Amino acid sequence: MKSYFVIGLMSGTSLDGVDLVYVRFDVSEGYSYKIMCAETILYSNLWKKKLQEAFYFNENELELLSEEYAVLLSGLITDFIQKNKIEKVDFIASHGHTIHHQPDKGYTLQIGDGQTIFNLTKIKTICDFRTQDVKLGGQGAPLVPIGDTILFHQYDYCLNLGGFANISFDNKGKRLAFDICPVNIVMNYYTNKLGFPYDDKGKIAKKGSIILPLLKALNKLNFYQDDKPKSLGFEFVQKLIFPIIDKFNLSIQDILRTYVEHITIQISFKIQENKTLFITGGGAFNTFLMERIAFHSKAKIVLPDRVTIDFKEALIFAFLGLRRVENKINCLKSVTGASQDHCSGVVFGGLK
Repeated sequence: MKSYFVIGLMSGTSLDGVDLVYVRFDVSEGYSYKIMCAETILYSNLWKKKLQEAFYFNENELELLSEEYAVLLSGLITDFIQKNKIEKVDFIASHGHTIHHQPDKGYTLQIGDGQTIFNLTKIKTICDFRTQDVKLGGQGAPLVPIGDTILFHQYDYCLNLGGFANISFDNKGKRLAFDICPVNIVMNYYTNKLGFPYDDKGKIAKKGSIILPLLKALNKLNFYQDDKPKSLGFEFVQKLIFPIIDKFNLSIQDILRTYVEHITIQISFKIQENKTLFITGGGAFNTFLMERIAFHSKAKIVLPDRVTIDFKEALIFAFLGLRRVENKINCLKSVTGASQDHCSGVVFGGLK
């Protein structure tokens, strides 16, 4: 048996912060893992503003921001190592932060320069997991399903509720996965207008009313009628979701209530009744959202421990890094629509 000690980093589109995990993987016939410690570092208001505005940056500004963001990540990693008295790290696997995601135009960008992270931490760094898939004609997302297949195979469906809802499941021996709809990236936007970072347990949404014309308009979007592999980015939300919602001039409570219904209806379309549904991501803590998913889907919902809910994606990016080190497939064409399965990730610091 061989063991690897890895730090995985993930920053989601909901801009809540950077997730860091320190995980030990034991590799023999298969894989087992143990999360040794984990932490979410919240973004400062300055960094949150920068990452929100970066969507509009030009190429030179983005290059500088990528290096600056890598310096931030390096500092977080160094502090994390010192705070937790971590003595052994074989490599860092960093997702970075997505600024642009337009795979149909052959383009995706996650900032957080790997060379800078390696230079500052002196630890081998693996990043940029999405670009190669896009070059192979894929969506560059979702990437988590390889981890679902190997580490969480006992569940019928794996659903992550972060900035977007994405789902992964086995279909006749082939893994399928895709983004379903925007979740926290929309709800948090409107909750922020009330001065709250998010809708705690869905209490605000629960007080609202479902506005049927808005619900119908959201559910009629072309994206939901198309079954090919697909993924979502902020561009979709900005171009389509916000304009539809804002056209109705509703209270925040009614917007949130209607949007919860939209999310749960779209999720229910993808799930067979009485199957196990393993849910992670920040949305898993939204009690009202969970109630509505259970109501519409009739699934057997499984909520794991809090660490797994919060850090599953960071864990799986650490696992993607491990598969890259092993030179094994970590990106599935059945999921992304790429021309082939492949081993993705750019390595800084060299492979032994």
